[in-house]
Amino acid sequence: MVIDGRTGTCKEMFAQSIHNASLRVNEPFVAVNCASLPESLLESELFGYVEGSFTDARKGGKAGLFELAHQGTIFLDEIGDMSIAVQAKVLRVLQEKEIIRLGDNKVIPVDIRVITATHVDLREAVKEGKFREDLFYRVNVLKITIPTSAERKEDICLLAEHFLQKCNASLTFEADSLRALLEYDWPGNIRELHNFIERLLVLSDGPKIVKRDVLSLLPFEKTH
Repeated sequence: MVIDGRTGTCKEMFAQSIHNASLRVNEPFVAVNCASLPESLLESELFGYVEGSFTDARKGGKAGLFELAHQGTIFLDEIGDMSIAVQAKVLRVLQEKEIIRLGDNKVIPVDIRVITATHVDLREAVKEGKFREDLFYRVNVLKITIPTSAERKEDICLLAEHFLQKCNASLTFEADSLRALLEYDWPGNIRELHNFIERLLVLSDGPKIVKRDVLSLLPFEKTH
């Protein structure tokens, strides 16, 4: 499965929701951002390693994230940024349902649901030789595209109230202040909205957040 969406659209939240609504809900949900780790570290994190497999390897070795997600779900965020070499090993996991720790020759069976996410066009990446075609067909069985915040304005107020209650249940929005949120297109998507609500909490006098509070923190120019 591939979750496609721009940065900040909360792809991991969608992946977590899919896991929570499945029969694997009581098993582990493991998430890793493939773009945030260098190739060598990503490989050891995903597959684990045995003692002495490389310099600074932990005594006793370490289980990888695929092992930790056994019988649950692993979420591979930004899979489009994964190197071709690591892609080949991930493909083997999907095909054979087994992993081998770095420096070891022991095969470890794994039963996992793999959900991936990307902000790049994987078809174009395949054409450019940056993404394996066989892995693309493996993960692209089902594709979910998350719209930007500008394309889902009906969710902005609901999300703003959710974030507010999650951070501080004693504060509430006035109706006009919620409508003011719709005057901005939120190019940073849900992540930007979440950050904005946290700023409101710090700067608002309360107990209600009024329109003036919202407009004072929004950019002066509308983005639509």
